[in-house]
Amino acid sequence: MGNGGSGKTWLARKLGDVLGHQVIHLDDLHWEPGNYGIARDRALRDKDVQRAAEADRWIMEGVYGQLVHMAMGRATTLIWLDLPEDECMANIRRRGIQGNGSQTRFQDLLQWVAEYRIRKNNWNSFDAHK
Repeated sequence: MGNGGSGKTWLARKLGDVLGHQVIHLDDLHWEPGNYGIARDRALRDKDVQRAAEADRWIMEGVYGQLVHMAMGRATTLIWLDLPEDECMANIRRRGIQGNGSQTRFQDLLQWVAEYRIRKNNWNSFDAHK
């Protein structure tokens, strides 16, 4: 887990390749397929996360602390990537707009990543991850 742009997906893919484990991207479960920015029904999303965590071996990555918490009882290792926000934002700029996103949503994402350490009462904040 970690802030957007911290390298969660990159690390999960590398570990998945080396270990031969299925990689579960929480973005794929949280957002409507092909539409980052449009959240799926929470009950369906939560059911999918729980089902994925029931597998024998997996690597799950994402910023969603609430969803990470749902799988925590089955996890044997937790890695928290805690990079400075400016590095996370630079990584996001390099990868560009994803999943049918718009320039407006992209700018919103950059702002959201910049606020990682100051967000309060949010499962996706520095304090919640800590």
